[in-house]
Amino acid sequence: EDAVFLDKAKDIGDRLFSAFTTSSGIPYSDVNLHTHRAHGPKWSPESSTAEVTTIQMEFRYLSHLTGDDKYKNAVDRSMNAVQSLGRPDNLVHMMINPLSGQFRPGTLTLGARADSYYEYLLKQWLQTDKTEGKFRDWYVASMEGVEKRLMRKSSPSNFLFVGEERPGGDFYPKMDHLVCFLPGLLALGAEHGIETRKHMEQAKDLVKTCHAMYTHMATGLSAELVHFNMAGQGEDIQVHPKDKHNLLRPETAESYFILYRLTGDKVYQDWGWEMVNAFERYCRIDDGGYTSISDVTNANDVRPRDKMESFFLGETLKYLFLLFSEDKDLVPLDKYVFNTEAHPLPIWSPK
Repeated sequence: EDAVFLDKAKDIGDRLFSAFTTSSGIPYSDVNLHTHRAHGPKWSPESSTAEVTTIQMEFRYLSHLTGDDKYKNAVDRSMNAVQSLGRPDNLVHMMINPLSGQFRPGTLTLGARADSYYEYLLKQWLQTDKTEGKFRDWYVASMEGVEKRLMRKSSPSNFLFVGEERPGGDFYPKMDHLVCFLPGLLALGAEHGIETRKHMEQAKDLVKTCHAMYTHMATGLSAELVHFNMAGQGEDIQVHPKDKHNLLRPETAESYFILYRLTGDKVYQDWGWEMVNAFERYCRIDDGGYTSISDVTNANDVRPRDKMESFFLGETLKYLFLLFSEDKDLVPLDKYVFNTEAHPLPIWSPK
């Protein structure tokens, strides 16, 4: 309730607002917070789809607190612009041009550069106390597209996973660790009446797969991404040499937390404790902190990177703390919704 925090939130909101000064409504990816000037990255004129659709919860809440609708209107315009584009089975391409307002056709994925687009469809509906049904409709349609085009089962163990579709329509059995946010999202939607039985079953099956991505590695830590076997012979989960690293990511811990809160099944706490022990054994630094590692497949030489991403503190450890807390009134899921960086935002009704 201290006004200084709202003043600072409005200040950073106003600085970021300059990103939305495009004719298409699609924001630029980069903003100079000192000059208020926005532009695309040096390597491309495009923004990632996740970037332009993952500020909606924050700006909508800022409008709610300040009474100034300019923030909400800006992000709604961006979201509506994305929805107006052609999307194969309601799935989005990874990159979008702020100047033309058009997608660059490419890979369909729930991994990097697209992931939180899907997350914020459901969460905007929940954040606004289910008063804006379009977000629910968009989420349901997109999950139907995911099931149709991207969900498969591995061989020989029948792990349910979410792969990618390459340009031209070829399916590619690759799954980023980032995709492990999806079990929690599906479970959260099911809790609120969206395809309750089917989505909860998919959530439980997918989180088993995410758990297997950890247990199949010598260190008990998942690689950054894995490939799934669909040929009928060999191991279900395979890791290419360039993908063996672990960055202390939070997505699996997030899904463990949500599924534990919603089901009460202590297996998710058990799996979370396995993760904690693996972090302690292979990533902890004696004089303080934790590090990313370069090789999860070699327990004798993980090759520490001497780098701890901020999301390990801000997300991974937060979700693990909540997973092991038996106090369901600590950030209750019927009163708060977590944004993509694990910050809890209160549920409120625009009406």
